[in-house]
Amino acid sequence: MADPARVRPEAGRPEPGEGSCSSTSSEPAAKPRSAAAAEEEEEEGSSSLHPSPAKKLKMEHDKKKEKRQKVDEDEIQKMQVLVSSFSEEQLNRYEMYRRSAFPKAAIKRLIQSITGSSVSQNVVIAMSGISKVFTGEIVEEALDVCEKWGDKPPLQPKHMREAVRRLRSREQSPNTKHKHILFH
Repeated sequence: MADPARVRPEAGRPEPGEGSCSSTSSEPAAKPRSAAAAEEEEEEGSSSLHPSPAKKLKMEHDKKKEKRQKVDEDEIQKMQVLVSSFSEEQLNRYEMYRRSAFPKAAIKRLIQSITGSSVSQNVVIAMSGISKVFTGEIVEEALDVCEKWGDKPPLQPKHMREAVRRLRSREQSPNTKHKHILFH
């Protein structure tokens, strides 16, 4: 049975005390619903057809979280397959790559000397990662130079200098001597 407090009168039928001229009470004609009752009705009516914005946001967040977790699991599985197929030399090189890092204290000092202000730990970590990637690009290019010149590793300073020169010519490396002028 329906809750009498939540049942609405039909459109054509007046409620008792409503629409009659003989009413002498000072109460308003229609009884206002409580805020809680209106909220419950809104939740019940909208939950199946139109979820509230908060529920939508939570559902989207949960879906994204599940998708991210699935992608992470897929990436981990792919990396395991790749690493298991490495040769002994490749595995050693990969381990060295994973262990290598620039000293955080030195990176922090360098950034602070350039900017003149203190930097957060997150900035230091990000700059350390960027530096590692940049160094990797230079080494890869130096190995290409070494191979093209017919030399054998280990890399020599001449290979590194040529790699930096090539990267600058392709504008993949910053040029500290040349300032780009935006407006002439």
